[in-house]
Amino acid sequence: MPFLKTNQNIVLIGMPGSGKSTVGVLLAKRLGMGFVDTDLLIQEKAGRTLQDIVDEDGYQALRHIEEEVLLELDVHHQIISTGGSAVYSEAAMAHLKANGVVVFLDIPLDLVIQRIGDYSARGISRRPDQSLDDLFDERFALYSRYADIAVKGEGRSQDEVCEAVVEKIYSGQQLGI
Repeated sequence: MPFLKTNQNIVLIGMPGSGKSTVGVLLAKRLGMGFVDTDLLIQEKAGRTLQDIVDEDGYQALRHIEEEVLLELDVHHQIISTGGSAVYSEAAMAHLKANGVVVFLDIPLDLVIQRIGDYSARGISRRPDQSLDDLFDERFALYSRYADIAVKGEGRSQDEVCEAVVEKIYSGQQLGI
């Protein structure tokens, strides 16, 4: 018996490069669900790219817009790919968890660096003086706090990560239910 209730969402959290968008699309196809990428919703709302928001208004502005977008999100039976900084908003995470199972796509820092390359052009919400190492450590604690399920991505293809998510959701592993 699956632990995902009818019309419940699957919410993907994790660092940039963890595969939230790619795995999200695969999950949507695999499970017959819709797909929402909140980074795209943020860009649509702001009328500019995530990097432009960070460059022109600062990382806090991006987090504020992200929080607004997440709190306005009212969807059901969707795979939701969040931005890497979604976990900075306790209100937004409570809203997402109210009708969703939160899945942390966990990859190590070296794989983040390998996948995203030059993170200065990626629209990553971080303090100007914050190293990627410090950001990773800070976010890892938040991802772990909010996750119902964690799935390791290192050494797995995106298809394998998708199957691992499905397996954990439908077996009820780490859900505390």
